[in-house]
Amino acid sequence: MEFYQSVVLGIIQGLGEFLPISSSAHLILVPKILNWKDFGQAFDVSLHMGTLAAVVIYFRDDVKKLLRAFIESIKTRSFSASFESRLCWYIILATIPGAIAGKTFEDAIENSVRGSYNLISFLLIFMGIVLLASDKYGKKILDFEGLTLKSSFLIGLAQAFALVPGFSRSGTTITAALLLGLKNEAAARFSFLLAIPITLGAGVLKGYKIAKTGIGDVSAVNFGAGVLSSAIVGYLAISFMLKFIKTRGFKAFAIYRFAFGAFVILYLFLTGKSN
Repeated sequence: MEFYQSVVLGIIQGLGEFLPISSSAHLILVPKILNWKDFGQAFDVSLHMGTLAAVVIYFRDDVKKLLRAFIESIKTRSFSASFESRLCWYIILATIPGAIAGKTFEDAIENSVRGSYNLISFLLIFMGIVLLASDKYGKKILDFEGLTLKSSFLIGLAQAFALVPGFSRSGTTITAALLLGLKNEAAARFSFLLAIPITLGAGVLKGYKIAKTGIGDVSAVNFGAGVLSSAIVGYLAISFMLKFIKTRGFKAFAIYRFAFGAFVILYLFLTGKSN
């Protein structure tokens, strides 16, 4: 891996993790288009540590409040002492489906879907349609405090689909939240906070594997450059996203998904790189 490649992939991860365009799809398809080697899921997950740092830093005040509320709810054995304490348990509940799906299907998806470039491109387009529909038809009447145990779990079920490249973790969770009536900013905010436990869990598991097998032909410098660039760009992407959707909604991201997915399918067909 060259230094510039690690930086480019870090930028892609930083943008794709928080914009609903699927970072995993881009980390697979962009190297394919540029004739780069596939550096593997281990490096992809490592880049997620950068975006994990970005979301924790950006929402550091919220994270502190949530941690204090969680500890207090344990001490008092009260689930609903405050909205923050309820939110902690909402996030935990919403994380469970993705964690189970990841443990059960990760290897199967890695082996069967990662090299299916046309399928990934099709899923980009498909989820673009779903995102566009949710943006148009979602009632958008609920603020962040309108989250419930049921809606949080349903959003968590949607997050489980993000294991498949092309769906997008932020895309699936935001789409579900919009369809459940949350306003744009509330949907995005919950999606971003929900990224923390699932990304941390995946990072710990992959970190254990990396500690045993190493990071392949990725040097420590390039490894660090990728993580740092994903953290910086991820932070900026969160800030941009929360401001943009207040007035613009998610239509632009859906259109981008259509365009990029169609471009990749056409490119693969014309170049014979479908397999």
